[in-house]
Amino acid sequence: MAIEIERKFLATRAVLERCRFGTVIVQGYLYTDAENTVRVRRMGARYLLAWKGPRRGAVREEIEFGLPAPVGAALLAAVDPGSRVEKVRYWIEDGGRIWDVDVFAGALDGLILAEAELARADEAVTLPPWIGEEVTADERYRNSRLAAGAGVPRRAAA
Repeated sequence: MAIEIERKFLATRAVLERCRFGTVIVQGYLYTDAENTVRVRRMGARYLLAWKGPRRGAVREEIEFGLPAPVGAALLAAVDPGSRVEKVRYWIEDGGRIWDVDVFAGALDGLILAEAELARADEAVTLPPWIGEEVTADERYRNSRLAAGAGVPRRAAA
């Protein structure tokens, strides 16, 4: 089983000057509870289905695989449009690390999150100047909570 190790941070609007080419992502949650989520995602022209297990700090189990477009589109259509997350993902290199920077749209417009994928949970992370508060352990910033309107996102700082 694949392991995802990541730390998540609020990002300031200063990162936007580095956001050149991104990929539109629309995702909806088919199942979510306190520990597990099953998500369908359209990422550009591709559809992906993912299961994510309980988080232990920055670590969680994850299984993700591609779906045929008609299947992915049907699953995404089954999710209430008001309960989807829409964002553009940018990949930004800083200090030898690639950051996933998600700029949210729709009801979450103004929210910018940055994630660092790690090889080990204890791996040191040098934070770029456009990184704000760490929200890895803050459940309000789980995408499934944001999609359900249960999070309390803060807008990106100047």
